Amino acid sequence: MKKILFTAFTANVALGATPLFAQADPLTDIIVIGQRDTATTDQVESDKEIVSTPDAAALVARAPGAALIDNGGLSGQVQYRGLFGDHILVRVDGQRFSSGGPNLMDPPLHYAPMALVDRIEVDRGISPVRKGPGIGGGVNAVLKQAQFSDGATLQPQADLTAGYRSGDNSYLLGGLASLSSERVKLGIIASYEKGEDLQFPGGTIASSSFERLSVGAHAGLKVGDGSLTLSYRRQETDPTGNPPFPMDIQFVNTDFLNLSYEGQIRDGLYLELDAGHVAVRHLMDNFSWRQGPVSTMDQRATYADADTSTAAVSLRIGTADRHVRIGADVETTDKDARITNPSNDAFFLTSLSNISGSRVGAFVESRLGFGPVEAEVGARFDHHQMGASSPQLGSAVPMGPRILADAFTASDRSWSDNTVDVTARFWSEIGNIKPRLSFAYKTRVANALERFSWLPTGASGGLADGNIYVGDLNLDNEKAWIAEIGFDYQDSRFYARPTLFYRRIDDFIQGVPFDDTPGIIDNPVDMVANMNGDSTPLRFANVDAEFYGADLDFGWHIGGPLHLDGTASYVRAKRRDIDDNLYRIAPPNARLAVSWQEKAWHLGAELQAYAEQNKVSATNSEQPSDGYFLAGLFGHVALTSTLSIDASVENLFNKHYTDHLAGYNRVSGSDVALGARLPGSGRSAFIRLRWTDM
Repeated sequence: MKKILFTAFTANVALGATPLFAQADPLTDIIVIGQRDTATTDQVESDKEIVSTPDAAALVARAPGAALIDNGGLSGQVQYRGLFGDHILVRVDGQRFSSGGPNLMDPPLHYAPMALVDRIEVDRGISPVRKGPGIGGGVNAVLKQAQFSDGATLQPQADLTAGYRSGDNSYLLGGLASLSSERVKLGIIASYEKGEDLQFPGGTIASSSFERLSVGAHAGLKVGDGSLTLSYRRQETDPTGNPPFPMDIQFVNTDFLNLSYEGQIRDGLYLELDAGHVAVRHLMDNFSWRQGPVSTMDQRATYADADTSTAAVSLRIGTADRHVRIGADVETTDKDARITNPSNDAFFLTSLSNISGSRVGAFVESRLGFGPVEAEVGARFDHHQMGASSPQLGSAVPMGPRILADAFTASDRSWSDNTVDVTARFWSEIGNIKPRLSFAYKTRVANALERFSWLPTGASGGLADGNIYVGDLNLDNEKAWIAEIGFDYQDSRFYARPTLFYRRIDDFIQGVPFDDTPGIIDNPVDMVANMNGDSTPLRFANVDAEFYGADLDFGWHIGGPLHLDGTASYVRAKRRDIDDNLYRIAPPNARLAVSWQEKAWHLGAELQAYAEQNKVSATNSEQPSDGYFLAGLFGHVALTSTLSIDASVENLFNKHYTDHLAGYNRVSGSDVALGARLPGSGRSAFIRLRWTDM
C-alpha cells in the first residue's frame, strides 16, 4: 500500500519553543496535520507536511479519526470515523462534482495533486449545511493560487516543488507561477508525476505504477470591495494501475471551469456567487496494463463519462462571528458507462445508461452566542431527481444480460424525493478548556450506481471487496442521527483534543445477498453473475447501522527544542438489523512522534501502531488482519528564506505488513497472490525540494 511517509507533523506544534514558532496557539494553529482556523474546521497546510505519495487522501488520513482507503496510487479515498466514498463531502477548490468511474477510480482528491495543494480544510465531525449535503464530514482541497499584492504594478510570485521517492522510483514536479498587483492577479499551475510499480519486502506489486499531468490558469480582479476569479484546469491521468479492481485506468481526462465572486456589498452584507462545470472522460480495461485474460472473448474496456454543473449563491447578513447566512445551490449531473470488448465491435452494453440527476437546495445558517457559549446552527432543504435511459446492447451480447436489460427498460426508471438536514454546534472558552458539543440530522440519497446499475458487475463504488453488485431502483434515503462531545485543552506546554462520537444511520446502503438462496443459480442475476465469476452476487440495499468511537490528538513541549506529539483513533461500525460488522473499517491505531526543533531545521522520529482488526464483515467476505508497528524518520532544513528541503524514511526496518484498509489483489502475475490483501511499502526514502516566493 502506498502510504504517507512519516511526516514532520510537529513542524508547527511547538508551544513557543523557538522564535520560529513563538506565536503558535495550539487551539487555533496546531493539530497533528496542520492549522486549525475555527472551532469547526481544521486546516492542513501542504508546506507543513512531508507527503511521499501523490495521493492527497493520504495527507488527510493523518487527522485524528481519518484513514486512507488505498485503491491504487491515484485512487485513494478518505475514511472519516468509519465512513468513506459518497458518504464524505469532498470538494476541490470548493467545487462539488461527480467522479467518472463506476468504481470510483477517480475519487475527488484524485484531482488534487500534492504539488498543487495549498491546504486541505477538514470539517470537524459534521459538515455545515452551507457546504451542501454530506452525511459523514467534509473535506475541501484548496489548490495554490496567485494572491493579490500590495503594489500597483504586477509583481512575480512562485511556489515550486520537486520530489523523489525510492519505493516506487517516482518523482513529481509542479507548482504555481503568477503575476499580481493590488487589483489584478494572473496565475498558471502545472504538475507532473510518474512512478513505477511499488516495492514491498518480498517483491513488487504489479500494476501499481501511475502517471498524471495537470495544467491550469486563473485570473482574478478586484471589483469594489470584492474579487472576481475565473479558473480553468485540465488533468490527464495516463495509464495507472489499480490492483484492488478488475481493471486499470487507461486514461482519465478531466476539465474544470469555475467562476466565482465574493465580497462585501455594503456594511453587514457579504455576498458569495459561484458557477462551475466539470467534464470527466474515462477509459479502463483489464488487459493493457496487467496480465489480461487468456481469451480475447474476456477482454473488457469500459468507457465512462460524467458531467457536473453547479451554481450557488450565499448572502451573509451581519458580522463574521454574529450573522445569519441564507443561500441556494443547484447541481446537475449526467453519467454514462459503456462496457465493450475491443476484439468484437458487436459486443457492447451500457451498464449505466445515460443517468441524469439534479439537486436544488436552499439553506439558512446562523452564528450566534448565548453568554459564554458560541453556536452555529443551520438547516437545509434539497429536492432531488434522477432518471435513466434504456440500456443499449450490441448483437453479440448473450441472452442473460438481454433479459435483465429488458426488465430494467420495463421498470420505472425515474425517481425524486426531498431531504432535510439540520446541524447544531456549540463551544465555549472556559480558561484553558474549550468544551464542544454537536448534534445533527443528515441525509444521503443513493448514487447512480447504487440505484441504476442493472447489470451485475464488479463495479462497487470503490468498495473493492471482490464481489459482484447490482443496484436497486427502490432504495430509500440514508438518515443519520449524529452526536459528538469533546474539548480542546491548552496551556503553555501541552494541548489535547479528545472527542467522543456516535452515528446512528437508518437505511444505510450497503451490499446484501441478492436473494434468499445465495449460491443457487435460480434467476437471471445469479446466472449473469456466475458467468462473471461470482455465484453469490450482492445487491445494494437499505440496512440499519451505527458508528461510535473516539479520537484524540495532542502535543507536549517537553523542554527546550524537544517535542512530543501524537494521535489516537478508534471506531466501531456494525449492522443493527443483523449480527454483522460493516466493511473496511480502520482498526484502532495511534501515532507518536518525537522531534528536535530549531529555528531553521528539525529532526524527528515517528512510531505508528495498528491493532488487529477481527471485527470484519461476513456479508462482504472480509478477511481479518493482524496488527503491526512501523517506524520512520523525518527532517526539514530551511536553506534560505525561500528554499527548503524535506526528507523522510518510511518503514525504517523494512517490515512486511498489510494495512487492513488496503484492497485485495486482482492482478495475475504479481508477487502478491490473487485475492490476498495488498502489502504496504517496504523501506523507502523521500526527498522534497521547495522554492517559494509568495
